Amino acid sequence: MSKAFHPISLSRRLFLAGGALALTGIGVRATQANTVIGRAVAVSGEVNRRQENLLEGLKAGANLMDRDFVTTGRESFAELALGEDTSLHLGSETELLIDSFIAGQGGVIELGTGQMVFDRPEGLAKIDLTMRTAFGMIGVRGTKFFAGPNRGVFAVFVEHGRVEVTGGGITKAVSRGEGVEIKAPGEAPGEVKQWGEARIREAYASAGIR
Repeated sequence: MSKAFHPISLSRRLFLAGGALALTGIGVRATQANTVIGRAVAVSGEVNRRQENLLEGLKAGANLMDRDFVTTGRESFAELALGEDTSLHLGSETELLIDSFIAGQGGVIELGTGQMVFDRPEGLAKIDLTMRTAFGMIGVRGTKFFAGPNRGVFAVFVEHGRVEVTGGGITKAVSRGEGVEIKAPGEAPGEVKQWGEARIREAYASAGIR
């Protein structure tokens, strides 16, 4: 039986305070908070969106904007589209901040608690996207990957493409079919390993993908 993963409640202040999570030179210009950058494709259960001081339920078809903070409740899931080609699948009890995003270029997202699958089809032009978490920073160049708690650790798995996972001052490259674990915030990523089919299905199911 896998170990229980106890999520750490993270605030935006914590994201910005950790030196390991500092963002530099992403090459993507910031956009205004009222810029529409995507939409909610599918919503199941309790899903909310906070924009500045406004908190509201997020419904399928609703627009997404820069600086949207999206949360899912227990046994709740959401599929979000950023631009025309990028999808985010959020698992239950997940917190996600869309810091900035420019279609076809990239941006910054922050994963607080929970798990998600980032999906951008193969063959498209690469984008520069950075995901910040309490466990480290993930540099993305157009790919499909899972990130979040799995089997008692924070894990990243890449279905196709390549990501760079940085934690504790160490960066590990993770490619097709590979996964890596970070046991605790501030620690370095462990050994990059091939994942088996059972673990892949388990991780994707936690993000609402069956």
